[in-house]
Amino acid sequence: MIVILTPARAAHTREQNPAVQDRIRSLLPEMPSAVARVAAYLLEHPQAPLTLSIGELAEQAGASPATVTRFCRTIGYPGYVELRVGIATDVGRGASLDSWTAEIGGEFGPDDSPEDLLRMLIGSHTKALREATSAIDLAVITEVSRRIALSSHVDIYGVVGSAMLADELQGRLYRIGVPAYAWSEVHSGLTSAAIQDSNTVAIGISTTGRTEETIEMLALAGRAGAFTVAITNDPTSPLAERADRSIVTSIYEQLRQPDDLSAKHGQLLVLDLLYLLVAQENFDRSSAKLAASARAVASHRRPRRTPPRAAGVLRDGSTTSAQPTGSGRIPSEKADR
Repeated sequence: MIVILTPARAAHTREQNPAVQDRIRSLLPEMPSAVARVAAYLLEHPQAPLTLSIGELAEQAGASPATVTRFCRTIGYPGYVELRVGIATDVGRGASLDSWTAEIGGEFGPDDSPEDLLRMLIGSHTKALREATSAIDLAVITEVSRRIALSSHVDIYGVVGSAMLADELQGRLYRIGVPAYAWSEVHSGLTSAAIQDSNTVAIGISTTGRTEETIEMLALAGRAGAFTVAITNDPTSPLAERADRSIVTSIYEQLRQPDDLSAKHGQLLVLDLLYLLVAQENFDRSSAKLAASARAVASHRRPRRTPPRAAGVLRDGSTTSAQPTGSGRIPSEKADR
């Protein structure tokens, strides 16, 4: 018995474009014994055609080259060359999916609809915030906030994605009167770390806690005498081990890939809480600094647009227009007169 795809079935197979391994498994029960031997060999050695000629594959499978050609036609390929192309495509597709899963995660698929992506993102972000809330040690973060409020200088270290968080915390602390500086370039960061002392605080931010540059900068600041703080998802990481205090931003085991799209939300929650606690430590100074900075930039903000008033009837029976004049103002009754 020889199983060859009918034109209709072949067209359906091409349209669906299943992987070679999926085609073999679905059609294996219908294959005659000689063709099935080729199928069984390829299930065990799925990439063999990429390195073997048709004759070599036939010899390894205990079949003839003609049987290999029949096998190719059975699963929807005109010949051995097309089979090799299909396998190479599957290998490339698998590598792309592996990279996607490793970096972005298995929860989000490359073919998910915008509605599904939005729903999954909301669920993932909400879960991250809940995990961050349960992981925060309020006693530790309160102690850190007091140290920051009393310090003469705060260094904040973070590279790549964590550099944005370092800049965010630095900007907030600086606005309430805390002399804070963020360092993402390791040479500049090490230069600053080396001149810290017992009156300063050094903070290292790293999601994994294993970023070598951040570890190096924080460790040097600690040796110089600074009170060191690690903000990380992993309380057992090298960064946490080298810090005087660690603020955990998530349940580390739940972080499934490096580019966890929800990780930053838990970290930002921690930074928001830390900022507010520092501001509370010196409320008068914080309020005065915030007011001064607001006044300084007030003239650079455009006023909000006033929505046009609807046409109405005045007491004397005349009407006002809803259309603005050339100056952009709605004409008043006196202007009409």
